[in-house]
Amino acid sequence: MNTNVSEIRVVLIDDSNTIRRSGQIFLAQAGITVVLAEDGFDGIAKVVESKPDVIFVDVMMPRLDGYQTCALIKNHPEFKHTPVIMLTSKDTLFDRARGRLVGADKYLTKPFSKKGLIEAVMEYSHQNKEVDHGN
Repeated sequence: MNTNVSEIRVVLIDDSNTIRRSGQIFLAQAGITVVLAEDGFDGIAKVVESKPDVIFVDVMMPRLDGYQTCALIKNHPEFKHTPVIMLTSKDTLFDRARGRLVGADKYLTKPFSKKGLIEAVMEYSHQNKEVDHGN
């Protein structure tokens, strides 16, 4: 894989300060740039501003939940190919199906490990760069 880690940008959208901080620490230690957002509305604004390679979205958030946030991101022409990884503490078949319907690329169960988070970023940021070159 030829992805330079220092060039990878990630937006992490989660209403839990603990999850945001953990994700930021894990990814920053790997050299990945992280932009944090505390809810879906803030997250969409940060996605538009930073044009990330990968987006992590918590499923359960107030105001605009993860499914609604994912759907809005995936329905935007500029971000429809940007990988969205759902973060959830309840990983059921129904949740996965609902996530697929709104365009989620992957599910990561909370609490996530540093290794799982970084592997997801590396796998999906590489795919996103391949799609970008095809445009």
